[in-house]
Amino acid sequence: MKRLLQLSFLSFLSSVLLANNGAIKGKIADETTGEPLPYVNVVLAGTNIGATTDINGTFIINDIEEGNYKIKASFIGYTEFESDIIEVKNGITSNANFYLSPGQTDLEEVVIRISNFERPEEVAHSMQKISIDEIRSNPGANGDISKVIQSFPGVSSGASFRNDIMVRGGGPAENIFYLDEIEVPTINHFQTQGASGGTNSMINSDQLASVDFYSGAFPADKPNALSSVFNFNLQNGNSIKPKFRFSVGASEVGLAVDGPAGKKSDYLFSIRRSYLQFLFSALELPFLPTFNDYQFKWRTRINERNEIKIISIGAYDQFRLNKGIDEPDPEQEYFLNFVPESNQWNYAIGGVYKHYGKNSFQTIVLSRNMLDYSSVKYQNNDISQARTFDYNSQEIENKLRLEHTEIFKTIQYTISLNTEYVQYHAKSYNPIFINGNVVEFNSSTKIDFFKWGGSFSFVQNLFNDRMKLVFGIRTDANNYTKKMSNAMNQISPRISARYNIQSNVTLTASLGRYFRLPSYTTLGHRDTEGFLVNKNEDIDYIKSDQAILGIEYQPTENVIFSVEGFFKKYNNYPVSLLDSVSLATKGGDFGVYGVGPVISNGEGRAFGVEILNRTKISNKLNITASYTFYRSQMKDKNGTFISTNWDNRHLVSITSTYNFNKSWSVGAKWRYAGGSPYTPYDLEFSAIKEAWDTQNEPFKDWSRVNSKRFKAFHQLDIRIDKRFFFKKWMVNLYLDIQNAYNFKSQEQDLILPEKDINGNNTLLENGSKYKLQSIPTSTGTIIPTFGIIIEF
Repeated sequence: MKRLLQLSFLSFLSSVLLANNGAIKGKIADETTGEPLPYVNVVLAGTNIGATTDINGTFIINDIEEGNYKIKASFIGYTEFESDIIEVKNGITSNANFYLSPGQTDLEEVVIRISNFERPEEVAHSMQKISIDEIRSNPGANGDISKVIQSFPGVSSGASFRNDIMVRGGGPAENIFYLDEIEVPTINHFQTQGASGGTNSMINSDQLASVDFYSGAFPADKPNALSSVFNFNLQNGNSIKPKFRFSVGASEVGLAVDGPAGKKSDYLFSIRRSYLQFLFSALELPFLPTFNDYQFKWRTRINERNEIKIISIGAYDQFRLNKGIDEPDPEQEYFLNFVPESNQWNYAIGGVYKHYGKNSFQTIVLSRNMLDYSSVKYQNNDISQARTFDYNSQEIENKLRLEHTEIFKTIQYTISLNTEYVQYHAKSYNPIFINGNVVEFNSSTKIDFFKWGGSFSFVQNLFNDRMKLVFGIRTDANNYTKKMSNAMNQISPRISARYNIQSNVTLTASLGRYFRLPSYTTLGHRDTEGFLVNKNEDIDYIKSDQAILGIEYQPTENVIFSVEGFFKKYNNYPVSLLDSVSLATKGGDFGVYGVGPVISNGEGRAFGVEILNRTKISNKLNITASYTFYRSQMKDKNGTFISTNWDNRHLVSITSTYNFNKSWSVGAKWRYAGGSPYTPYDLEFSAIKEAWDTQNEPFKDWSRVNSKRFKAFHQLDIRIDKRFFFKKWMVNLYLDIQNAYNFKSQEQDLILPEKDINGNNTLLENGSKYKLQSIPTSTGTIIPTFGIIIEF
């Protein structure tokens, strides 16, 4: 009896210990046919732990300690594969399905080197793959993918509280974003309409598998990119049982869940809500933002050759003023006087169907996205008084994309076709001070039109796979104007290559021409008489010719160094007829970008060099260090090159995280950016009472565009994580010290009228002018934030 009790106790103890470890279960199939692959060798990278797929292509690796892992898979006749990061949790079986690409087919010994920095087959260079562990542990980011991207070369940002992304000297309106192959124009809360910046990312990074970041040599099937392309790759739902993740971060509380939905389907879902409005109110800040968002994915494997996914993301944002502040100080008063209140909601939803044939696959993507934005301002923030600003608009896109990819032994080609139906509506009211008079601008606009395009690209490996050649050509058109309806005017060829001089040294190069349609806010602008003034001015696609040359050195599979030089030339950029300033240097502020009469004759250029080191050592150390020198310039009305707002010249970023063990980790990120240019105020004009009262803020002196520079900025962020593990639970506590040692001065001194003893604006010169005063802005903050994540 005693012996039986001992055996029972040991059995129970063994089951508990095993339950504290996790497992990875998945399926491996042929990328071109979707058919399962039996007898594939599957191992955890850097270990001897592994398994072999069965006749149905499935595998399971049990008894894995909690942590982040990559899987390597190898099979004769296929290119060796390494997965993205897979999270393993105690007592949970993680799901991981992969596809292998046909490769070497003979039985000769082939030395294959798998790198931690592998790119997709159709990419030659200028692309970084960002893993989930880099996103979650990035100091100062709090999981915000837009802030994580700022660690990479060539990426600059605007004000520290915004998520503007400027890549290689391009503006924030030159990027495009995809979420699991669905184009998502809006990725930030409180996003600037017509551009891409905002305050917080809408994308819940807890459910991302990885991010593909292209800073050049853009894929031919991705239209409208001038500066970058982002592919946000969502995880698949767990096929074994539901998983839950509850989090309280620096700005929001969230819940995420994923799991199986029958034998052939799985899902992801998350919802988040901010609590910034309560924090800001307690701190007596002048504005009270509130945001809500959701994210959803459903995947069904109909059979071995057919798959369908449904993806959706959306948000509802409210921006209110804190009118309850007693006796606001000058800085609070400044914001209360000119910042409007706003509502913004948006969504994107789409379906992706894939069919796997013999040596080919087809993709059909059908999607819809919509943005609704409204903003209003009343005198003295009193709704019973006159409006000083009123704007509301809607943007709607309905899209269809068809792709066919064929794979041969050394060649892969892709053909794509796409079409869109666009609707844009807007109503606006605001008084404008012109030629000594106040003119009330009251406009209503509605436009709709079709867009279409197509592309062809192929990838070929040459010289015994030492060289990869990627060629693509696409064209785009629309029926908004006769000129833009001619697809021959937007022919967009591109070619890129990489050549292995040695096994660890690679030369890279590319040439390309890219086009982007101006924003709908620009296309739909009407004057007070109802004319589409920009259509009449024969507005055109923005054109950019780009060249890149680089070299990569990879001494080990865990370390890579690269140097890339780039040159970008811009033509046909819209130039405002109101201030003669190119839209290339606008879009980095809240509100609406691109409204007003323009002419498509702007020219510009950006050029520079990037140096990058990435180091990934097992699951311990991760380092990303980069330096970029660049110039970003546009031509002024006199034809002289001047700096754009994004011309920081010098960018330095060093990010490092270290895992002491599975319970403790620490990270730090230091960024430096040279001072960005700015346009000084015209204080003489701003003091005119009638002029000031139209917008309650000073006017810029457009005769001195970007003639001044702010001071350089550097910022240190630190993050510490402590994790507690239970049988089927994990609790992660973290401290994130953001904006530490932030000596950035990104704003000019605040300008506002002085007050008399009665609290009214002080008047001079017979009441025709205000007496203006200058209020210095703060230049540094230290913001410690705490967070908790619970997974079960």
